[in-house]
Amino acid sequence: MFAGVLMLVEGVLGILKGIAGIAEDDVYTRIGDYTFKFDVTAWGWIHLIVGIVLAVVGAGILKGVAWARMAGVAIAALDIILNFMWLPYTPIWALISIAIGTFVIWALCTGTSNGRPTTA
Repeated sequence: MFAGVLMLVEGVLGILKGIAGIAEDDVYTRIGDYTFKFDVTAWGWIHLIVGIVLAVVGAGILKGVAWARMAGVAIAALDIILNFMWLPYTPIWALISIAIGTFVIWALCTGTSNGRPTTA
């Protein structure tokens, strides 16, 4: 349940980041010179799409759907990578998103399924 709720929260935050990036290029400014230079509108679309996927997978985890657990680990890892690349635009927000993604992966990989520990 912990991972599902965190994924829903991160999905909503991603949707908000995406909307802000798409709506106005003036909302975000790049801090310093950084290797990963994308247009803020492109980042907005990326965050919007990943945010929607995070929310859907988070809802699937809360419902106990079998595919959602593995998809949750994969999409949380992708979200961590994207937020690392997003660091020059919103460093604090990106670090919080990276921490949430780390907790999601930890919860999904060490959690229990139907009251029994998961095994590989």
